[in-house]
Order: sequence, then structure tokens, then C-alpha cells
Amino acid sequence: MRAKKLTAVAGGAFLAAMSGAQAQDSEITLCWAAWDPANALVELSKDFTASTGIGMNFEFVPWTNFADRFLNELNSGGKLCDLMIGDSQWIGGGATYGHYVQLNEFFDQEGISMDDFLPATVYAYSTWPKGTPNYYALPAMGDALGWVYRKDWFSRPELREAFKAEYGRDLGVPSNWQELKETATFFQGREIDGETRYGAAIYTERGSEGITMGVTAALYPWGFKYENAPGSYDMEGAVNSAASVEGLEFYKSLYDCCSPPGHSDAYMVANLDAYKSGQVAMQMNWFAFFPGIAKDEVVGGDVSGFFVNPGQNIEASTLGGQGISVVAYSDKKDLALEYLKWFAQPDVQAKWWALGGYSCHQSVLGDPGFAETAPFAADFLKAMSGVQDFWQEPIYAELLLAMQQRVHDYVVAGKGTAQEALDKLIEDWTISFEDDGKL
Repeated sequence: MRAKKLTAVAGGAFLAAMSGAQAQDSEITLCWAAWDPANALVELSKDFTASTGIGMNFEFVPWTNFADRFLNELNSGGKLCDLMIGDSQWIGGGATYGHYVQLNEFFDQEGISMDDFLPATVYAYSTWPKGTPNYYALPAMGDALGWVYRKDWFSRPELREAFKAEYGRDLGVPSNWQELKETATFFQGREIDGETRYGAAIYTERGSEGITMGVTAALYPWGFKYENAPGSYDMEGAVNSAASVEGLEFYKSLYDCCSPPGHSDAYMVANLDAYKSGQVAMQMNWFAFFPGIAKDEVVGGDVSGFFVNPGQNIEASTLGGQGISVVAYSDKKDLALEYLKWFAQPDVQAKWWALGGYSCHQSVLGDPGFAETAPFAADFLKAMSGVQDFWQEPIYAELLLAMQQRVHDYVVAGKGTAQEALDKLIEDWTISFEDDGKL
């Protein structure tokens, strides 16, 4: 009896182990940043599991550690991630170093057309070399840098009267950077409801990418270019043009005049905190955070308004957002491709937008009623029509660190001039491209 019982237990354990192994074989892991859109994707992906039987695991890392964590995973050939929603700047390295699976054959086989997605997102999130029909990601999360403002303050009669008396125009959404600075200056140090308020929370963070994303939000509208001709790596007179210098000087002037106290190393979360706590009249931030703001108990509803990044010499916005790629080191690439096939469907994309993700699908964005689906929807469409991105070169991280240092030293630390900062940046980038064999 004892021997039979042991045999039965062993058999049960064996079957349980086999069942567990089979369950793991039908599960995949998606890696991304830890933020509100990721929570929406978890909810959306329940439909994928229900329709395919493939389980979903998620590895979400805070933005402060996002790049280090997952670039190390890719560079080491790790098998943690079957799917990766990596930053747009990673696409060059993902393709060149073999981290991402090229998707052309799969797209053709499944009838997935890149024409069904917004061209700017295909270009930025999917292609390498840029603009070629070589695809390494499906556009997943459209995003751009935009602005949020205290609509309730802007509508107060006494503030509107005071603003018009000082600036000769109505207090409203800025149409250019000069108007934005005037508005920020008006609110800087002003007492509202018994508390001192400040003008604008802007990006100043040094450690990862923050100040570069903020500075380029000004540089692009001034006409900044990385190269005189695409693919030339000819930067002299583009990176440090007179217009670029003026744009960088203006960003520093906005920081000096109108940022809240202690806002010298601020990125996404710090700006959100400054805005939600009532410190500032305006904040720059990614559209990805706007659904959360619209629903916030304190600043949601009619309290907040949204506007696209102001133009200056041209209309332009800093690109955010990501594509979703199949990791080349995954042992479950077939299951990961099933996820892409499912995610690309128009009805899934519509639900993705409804849950708080930013679909890049033309069927969603081109719907006649899209602009009415959210208070920021129309501005999102406008922003995505004029987005510009940082270098997507395989050595982008090295290029980014150089810009972080040069612009932070000038804007926040007050070292040197804007001209000197951009001249030195060209020197840094020239060395990097020479080492990489591009010059």
C-alpha cells in the first residue's frame, strides 16, 4: 500500500510538473516602462489571452531605470523579454546589432500593411535605415511632447483683466514660444487663492534624457537640424545655426524666469507633481500622461486644458512613443508574432485608444469623430503631424549623453554661452561618429 501511494504521488507530481511546463510554454513576456499606458496594455492583453490561450507576463521598469535595464538585457542576449516596447531611438541599434526580428516577411504573410499606420510613426518607430521599407517594429504607442495648463486660472476674470492690461492680448493658449514665456512670466510668483504660484514646469533632468527632450521642444520650432542633409553627418551650420542658438537661449531664459523653485533636475514625474500640487500654471509633458490628468480628482475635468507644443519659425514637436518588437533571443518568437498579429487589428487598436493607450492606426486616428473622443485628441493629431526625433543611430546613447551634458551645463548650471554649448556638442558628436566609422 505504501509503495503504491508513493507511486501515485510521484505520478501526480510528474503530471503537475508537465502541466506547469506546458503552461510556461504558452506564455510570453512583454517588457516596457512602468507607467499608465502599461497598465492599459495589461487590461487590453486580457483579450489576447482569451482569444488565443497564450498567457501574458509583463516586466515593467520605472522610466529612470528603463533604458539601462532593457538595453543591458538586449546587449547581453537575454531571454527575459519575448516582446519589447523600446524607445524610438533604439530602433537603429535593435536592427544593426540583431536584437530585433525583421518583420517584413511576417507582415507580408499576415497581410499587415504599414500603410494602415500613421506615416510619422512608421518612419520613427519601425524603419531602419530610416525611411526604408525595412521594418523591425509595429507602431505601438504614439506620443509627442505637449502642454497642460490650469484652464480654471486662465478663465478667471481678474487674471484675464490683469494679463490684458500687461500684455495687450487675451490670456489664452500660447500660439508661439514668446507668448508661452509671457504667460509663464505673468504667473511666476503670483498669489492665487492665498498661495504663491509659478509659471511653467519644464524638463531639466540631467541623468537620462530629460533636458534633451525639453530643449528640443524649443529647438525644433526654431528650425534646429541635426544634419545639413539627411545621412550626411554634416552638422556644422545645422546643429549650431543662428536659429538653433536662439532657441537654446530662449529655453534657458524660460528656465531662469519662470520655473518653480528647485526644478533643476526635473523630468516627467517631477513635472506632474509640480502641476498636480498646484505649483505651476503650465507643464510640458508627454501626451501619454494626459488621460490620467483628465481623470485626476484634483486637476481633472474642467480644471485643466491641453495644447500642442507652440511653434515659432515652424510648427514642430518632440517625438515620444515606441514600437513593439519581437526580441531575436526569444525562444517563443512564434507566440510573440501572434501577439503582433492580434495587436495590429483595427478593433484592438480602437480599444487600445479607449483604454488610454495611443493608437497609431489610421482607422482610429482617421475616424471623423476622433477629435471628440478626448480633450487632447485633436492636439495629439496635430502634434504627430510635425514630430521630430533625436538621433536613432546605433550609438544614440553616447550621442544623448553628450547633449545632456552640454545643454544642462548651459541651461541649468549657467556655464558658457548657447553658441559654445552647441559648438562643443558638434565636437563631441564628430568624435563619436568618427569612432563609429561614419565620418
